[in-house]
Amino acid sequence: MPPTEEHPVHPVHPAHPAPPRDDTRTLATVAHTAFFLLLGASVVRFLLRHPGEPRTPWIIALSITLALLYVLGPALGAAPTARRLLWLGLVVTTWVVLVILAPSFAWCAVPLFFTALRTLPPRAAIVLVALLTGFVVIAQLQLAKSFDPNLLLAPPAVAALATAVFVHMERQAQAQRTLIDDLIRTRRELAATERREGTLAERQRLSMEIHDTLAQNLSSQQMLLQAADRTWETDPATARAHVRTATDIAAHGLSEARRLVHDLAPPELADGAGLTDALRSLDAGPDIEVRFHLEGTPTPLPDRVQSALLRIAQGALANVREHSGARTAALTLSFLGDQVVLDIADDGHGFTEPRTDTAQRGHGLPAMRARVRQLGGTLTIESTPGEGTVLSAAIPLEPAP
Repeated sequence: MPPTEEHPVHPVHPAHPAPPRDDTRTLATVAHTAFFLLLGASVVRFLLRHPGEPRTPWIIALSITLALLYVLGPALGAAPTARRLLWLGLVVTTWVVLVILAPSFAWCAVPLFFTALRTLPPRAAIVLVALLTGFVVIAQLQLAKSFDPNLLLAPPAVAALATAVFVHMERQAQAQRTLIDDLIRTRRELAATERREGTLAERQRLSMEIHDTLAQNLSSQQMLLQAADRTWETDPATARAHVRTATDIAAHGLSEARRLVHDLAPPELADGAGLTDALRSLDAGPDIEVRFHLEGTPTPLPDRVQSALLRIAQGALANVREHSGARTAALTLSFLGDQVVLDIADDGHGFTEPRTDTAQRGHGLPAMRARVRQLGGTLTIESTPGEGTVLSAAIPLEPAP
């Protein structure tokens, strides 16, 4: 079995602040707890006040049915789908029948207000809340031995307060989501602008470098060789001197070309640093733990292969940071004799189908595919919703002599 190495690169910083509390989820938990408490209290009250009545089995059966239906709600999500609307209709219908048989179950409607407001559009939700409130008032008046103004006014007041609080929270949440979307879009636009400006500046620098070094050297060589050609028969010594000078200029131009190539190489691979060390030093931000694994016996890789694999790893970790919602990522560099394979795996939310058409996913994946294709390799992506994504780049190696 080939030797393996595992090394943690950058663990999650313990002092990093936790994400903000989800007020909507907290409110949902409180509403669900209140519903089951009110339902249980109503059952106990009915059994204590009406022992041995013929309708008792129906009350117990309907209470169990209502509890089971309510438990199924979170599994259907909060979006107003057909199944969610059908579920809400069954819950309300079961509750209405239960209140007709035992008016003391009317106060279970308060958590149902929250459920209706989360499931239906605002206007439809308010209409349903008003109907439920009216039903609660009628039930409470039936329980009262005499007319009580509080029973007429308290349920509408509670319903109005609950609706106002929920609508206010939803508006704040929507404003916050809009602000976050604007900030993310602005950040991406700024990053794109910086990349364009950096690209233009680098192109201008390279054009000046090439003009002042390689182009001037080539021009001088051309003039010397033309002069040597003109004097080759009449003055061979001068012609040979021109050729020697052109040779010296060519050697100087070659060194300049090598310097330019060295400057264009990734800085992580400069000064003799290997691909393994460069991959081990990568990170994906303070919220993501990155681990590096080495499998097989490392062999010297061409500079262009090292550069391509490093850029692919950097691009993949950028995608993990921006899109996956992952907490951990693993880089695995495998030397398999006739090829080298780089795997980047994360535990993010993944996606339904790995895309072969990357036109809608920015420039990251197309750039990775182009780098691998230039080296005769393959790039594959495997993803499962809720189980993360694995990106694998395999590049063939020339056999050793």
